[in-house]
Amino acid sequence: MNKNKILCNLDLVLAGIAFTVLVAVTFGGVIFRYALSSPIIWAEEVQLWCFLWITFLGAGAAFRYGSHVAVEIVFDILPKKVQKVLTVINYLIVMGILAYLMILGFDLLALMVKIGKTTAILRIPMTIVNGIIPAGCVIMMISTTWDHYVRYIKRPQDPEQKED
Repeated sequence: MNKNKILCNLDLVLAGIAFTVLVAVTFGGVIFRYALSSPIIWAEEVQLWCFLWITFLGAGAAFRYGSHVAVEIVFDILPKKVQKVLTVINYLIVMGILAYLMILGFDLLALMVKIGKTTAILRIPMTIVNGIIPAGCVIMMISTTWDHYVRYIKRPQDPEQKED
């Protein structure tokens, strides 16, 4: 895999690393708890971080590849002009929600800095843990914009896709 491909899929690579850490910590936690009767006290904390990071990084990749679940049966039977309008409306709604979530994420980070909040066991600053929320929203906004650009603007128009 070349460097450009890795950089373009950095969110996916990081989500994969978080998933690997999640599986390793979970497996290790089970082994330590039941085989050695000595639970890993920080395991749940790390698992929660990994879930958060996997969610926000994986969602960005899903936007980029158009992998979110969609039921398009009604959309597909509509005329092409209506489909275009609905696509723009959908894009604007998604961008609005992501922008709002990003603002809330930055507000959360500001609060965490203000109160100096750290994790309970490992004492990691919560800004590091929760920093993925606004970062993930930015990644999702870029990914959905890129996906719409490639699908609806950049691609050449097929002669068979005449307006209805």
